[in-house]
Amino acid sequence: MRTFNPTESDHLIFLKKDKAEIENWIEQLEFINTELEYFTEIEHKILKDNTINQLIQTLKRGNTLKLGILYRCESNMSKMKECDNMQCDAYYLNNHEKNRVSYLEHMKLSYALKTKIYDSLLKFKVT
Repeated sequence: MRTFNPTESDHLIFLKKDKAEIENWIEQLEFINTELEYFTEIEHKILKDNTINQLIQTLKRGNTLKLGILYRCESNMSKMKECDNMQCDAYYLNNHEKNRVSYLEHMKLSYALKTKIYDSLLKFKVT
């Protein structure tokens, strides 16, 4: 857990919070990549369901795009420190909030895919 120094400016505290949040999102999306590899194997070897395969591939593409965006955001964090006016701060704040919404929507898609796969596995009959 990160701690904040009471003498730090609000701006610096928000930067640290946003950086920690982006790092968490990246970690989660990297784990989803691993899960998707397992799900691909499950689909090919057990389920053999083209609809699920398409959902996995779509989520993989979305995951790759979201990771790319977040990696760029993480590398641009130093530019946020240089903001010296409200317009600059607002730009980065709005961008961060847009990424938050996008991340949360992506997580919902991930949860829906997992539910579909688990449901299919429960219905699977070994012959």
